[in-house]
Amino acid sequence: MSVTPLPIDAVLPALRAALAERHEAVLEAPPGAGKTTRVPLALLNESWLAGQSIIMLEPRRLAARAAAERLASELGEAVGGTVGYRIRLESKVSAATRIEVVTEGILARRLQDDPALEGVGLVIFDEYHERSLDADLALALTLNGRALLRDDPPLKVLLMSATLEGERLSALLDNAPVVRSEGRMYPVETHWGRPFQPGGPYAKEGLEPRAVQTVLQALNDEPGSVLVFLPGQGEIRRVNDQLAEALQGQPDVLLCPLHGELDLKAQRAAIEPAPAGKRKVVLATNIAETSLTIDGVRVVVDAGFARVPRFDPGSGMTRLDTQRISRASATQRAGRAGRLQPGACYRLWSQAQHEQMAAYGSAEILQADLAGLALQLARWGVTPQELTWLDAPPSASYAQAQDLLVRLGALQPNGQLTPHGQAMAELPAHPRIAHLLLRGQALGLGNLACDVAALLGERDIQRGGGADLHSRLALLSGEERGQRGGQGGVQRARQLAKQFRSYLRGKPTEPVSDPEHPRWLGALLAFAYPDRVAQQRRAGGGEYRLANGRAAQFGEPDALMKQPWLVVAELGSRQGQREERIYLAAELDPALFDSVLREQVSVREELEWDEREGALKAERQWRVGELVLNREPLKDLDETTRSRALLGLVRRKGLELLPWTPELRQWQARIALLRRLDLAGGSSSEWPDVSDAALLASLEKWLQPYLGKVTRLSHFGNLDLHNMLQTLLPWPLPQRLEELAPKAVQVPSGSRIGIDYNEEPPVLAVRMQELFGLADTPRIAGGRQVVKLHLLSPGRKPVQVTQDLANFWRSTYAEVKKELKGRYPKHYWPDDPLIAEPTARAKPRR
Repeated sequence: MSVTPLPIDAVLPALRAALAERHEAVLEAPPGAGKTTRVPLALLNESWLAGQSIIMLEPRRLAARAAAERLASELGEAVGGTVGYRIRLESKVSAATRIEVVTEGILARRLQDDPALEGVGLVIFDEYHERSLDADLALALTLNGRALLRDDPPLKVLLMSATLEGERLSALLDNAPVVRSEGRMYPVETHWGRPFQPGGPYAKEGLEPRAVQTVLQALNDEPGSVLVFLPGQGEIRRVNDQLAEALQGQPDVLLCPLHGELDLKAQRAAIEPAPAGKRKVVLATNIAETSLTIDGVRVVVDAGFARVPRFDPGSGMTRLDTQRISRASATQRAGRAGRLQPGACYRLWSQAQHEQMAAYGSAEILQADLAGLALQLARWGVTPQELTWLDAPPSASYAQAQDLLVRLGALQPNGQLTPHGQAMAELPAHPRIAHLLLRGQALGLGNLACDVAALLGERDIQRGGGADLHSRLALLSGEERGQRGGQGGVQRARQLAKQFRSYLRGKPTEPVSDPEHPRWLGALLAFAYPDRVAQQRRAGGGEYRLANGRAAQFGEPDALMKQPWLVVAELGSRQGQREERIYLAAELDPALFDSVLREQVSVREELEWDEREGALKAERQWRVGELVLNREPLKDLDETTRSRALLGLVRRKGLELLPWTPELRQWQARIALLRRLDLAGGSSSEWPDVSDAALLASLEKWLQPYLGKVTRLSHFGNLDLHNMLQTLLPWPLPQRLEELAPKAVQVPSGSRIGIDYNEEPPVLAVRMQELFGLADTPRIAGGRQVVKLHLLSPGRKPVQVTQDLANFWRSTYAEVKKELKGRYPKHYWPDDPLIAEPTARAKPRR
């Protein structure tokens, strides 16, 4: 059969040579060069492969299936022969399969079962520039397993990337050779749009009409099919509806949505060439950016946005953010128009805004929920530091992921995997979902658990109609009919639930007596989301407080607002919203905290101050995270417990709760100065740390012994704070404190003037006439510290600040004297202040 030449063909000899010489290589080729279609077949019969198989990773299910079908067609075979694929919910492989196209999560799980990848000679990471979390994990495990377990025959690794980061990828693989294909690109004419207005990079109400208008313009101006890049399914659906209305009477234009949630027939309709005499408008997410080739496209309309999952360690939640794409992504999208002939790209943003876009997108590992990764690394038996990463997992997100796994019972506090965690890691699901499945199975709720897991694992199968998850279960069971066009989602959820059922084995260990009761839905959700158990703030209201301490609310009235307790399965915030919005939830029976959810309950003895009463309130609290489930008063507190509560109050409210005086604050600052001078001189200091932070950290030492009579907030004001703090300064330091950092110094006039140690350096504020005759600035701390002089007018207003009194007399005094003499003519203004008599009066006594 004849084979259509592709740009990648020119570099295949160089790639073969590189892999014959080294066990790693990087192939850099632009989208459409043919690397996915040609490379696996070109390497299949290499001598070093020696009959072993090739695994090629694709970042998306749709791309994996399409790649396998195209590879098989090149061989004139059906999928499942020499070429097969494995994706979630579907696989086509056989004993004859030697090229297996898989999604990245599939490889990571295979590595856990077979770290050496026996029988595999080459692992190809296609589209590695997309930097998905699963790809980074799979590569790290592949390299580690290879180093530990594979010597002969070797396991080779090939990274295929569409962007110019080949040198960085080469360095990751021990300076592997980089093979570059220039690709084949026909000229693409760029049409720029008007700038998006500030006030938000993404204005939905502006983007969709603009996209529709631009598509209609492109259809009018250009021949051929049009590929439209939109952020997500919602925009695709709305733009499709508006275009369908605008294109009535034009049967030659076919509208073809394309995203990962469509059924196979619809996906193929979007990918395949348009029928003779027709052209297509393919409305796609960034799934079509690099992973797929869509035949017949010569026009691209690019909205310039993509929907990206971002994990917030502060909230412990992942939400989809609509963000501007990078310049690299924009280039790849535009390149789709110049594959077969000269094309056109219509960008919905201005050329000036284009220059402000980031050069490249960021790796998912830097902004994702790392719970699944942390569980897989615990199963592998390593820490992130022991593996090779292009970008290492961020420590804050990784620590939060481990905390969640501890709460789910997957990890011990020391990070070791528990038997339950091992069982969770073996399930192809997020740790939250895996925990839900295993606990549901143990309770005899396996079928319900699988249905719930399927609903949580897929996009919401019901648009509108409230947040109650019970309504989705009714759709799944067939009790209710879904909306028109939504049956594909329902069918996928049923298929996923069936797959989950195949994973659950063994009999229930603690079956419940009433498995049909609706309350078990809330219990299952609480297994998955212990941090999202929610308590209503006021009866009938839409505001709830979550177990993680955050707030959430319904955006509009919902039947679930009758429930005082919920578990929230999906929540998030939109741009401009301050609170998290509840999108999917179920009611929770708090009585379950006495039985199946008891591990989520902690008991704490809390001593708090009743702000209204100003008195100590002691009670035992049963808590679910930050929510108080129940409480009872505590009586006859022992002294230790009571003191601990009082110290906790001081730490929360701060030292200002105690009766500080200005003199005590000066004492604190004087000691701090002497300690700082010692430390600055390079020696240890004999002076204790009496800063607020140090005092708060050592309350048990100096404050606790004096709390016996404190029962109300007002009693703190009766404490003798002066004597309490003096105990921190052992003899002879009190005496040395007066010598080195005196409260006041005597000036030439005979007056004793206080020093303000709260300033740095300490300030001596004194009227100018009282320093006549003094040549040098006063010093303290054994001469190590020069004070800062605030020279005052007779009216005690600052007229000069200096630490060099001699220079002031010499260079500045004459000007100051000229000004002040006119304002204070009755005061003494000698020509030479160094020989003049100092005075605290208007004029010296005669």
